[in-house]
Order: sequence, then C-alpha cells, then structure tokens
Amino acid sequence: VQLQASGGGLVQAGDSLRLSCAASGRSLRMSTIAWFRQAPGKQREFVAATWRSTGRTYYGDFVKGRFTISRDNAQNAVYLQMSSLKPEDTAVYYCALDDHLIFSSMRQAGEYDYWGQGTLVTVSS
Repeated sequence: VQLQASGGGLVQAGDSLRLSCAASGRSLRMSTIAWFRQAPGKQREFVAATWRSTGRTYYGDFVKGRFTISRDNAQNAVYLQMSSLKPEDTAVYYCALDDHLIFSSMRQAGEYDYWGQGTLVTVSS
C-alpha cells in the first residue's frame, strides 16, 4: 500500500485546513489510519486515528475538539479537518496505516507499518 498525504500549506492562526491521505494498492476499509505530526527538534506526536472498520476516532490530548479525522471508504482516503489552528500546530503531518495494531499501541508511531511522505503545515501568528 502507498499513502499520499496532501493539503498542507501556510495559514494564519485561527484558520482551518483539511489534510488528505489517499491510499493506493489496497483498500483502507479494515485498517487503522492515523495522523501524526513532527515539529522541528521534536518527536513524532500522535494527532488522531480512526480504528479499523469501527468508525471510532481518537485524538491527542492537545486537539481539544479542534480537529476531526474522517474516512471515506469509497475514495479510499482519510482526512484531517483542522480548525482554530495555532502557531504551535506547525509541523510536518504524516498519515500512517497498520492492520495489526493492538489498541494500546494506537498512539505509538513505531507500531505503524506504512507511512505517507508528510505534508507541511505552517501556522503564522
């Protein structure tokens, strides 16, 4: 499977942005798909995930209702709608996929087998 992340850009604080993660090679339907982010000099951080085919979604503590992850099985894609963006949200955002995660590992970047190339989000103050 190949993942292609897109949608990043330069926005102002308070703006919204939607990131896309398109998959090719196989269906995403049964997989856990997550978004992580990595700011310069920092570790990769869990942002959000949609768990297998359940439709359930999970978020990092810092999200506080500002982001929404969604899945479109017909388009074989996952999206991250971000609103009320802050300068501290500036990072490269990556989508990741795994089929064999245990639930307790969902927030651990090292547990994901497949990664997109990342898309840069820059939020100016």
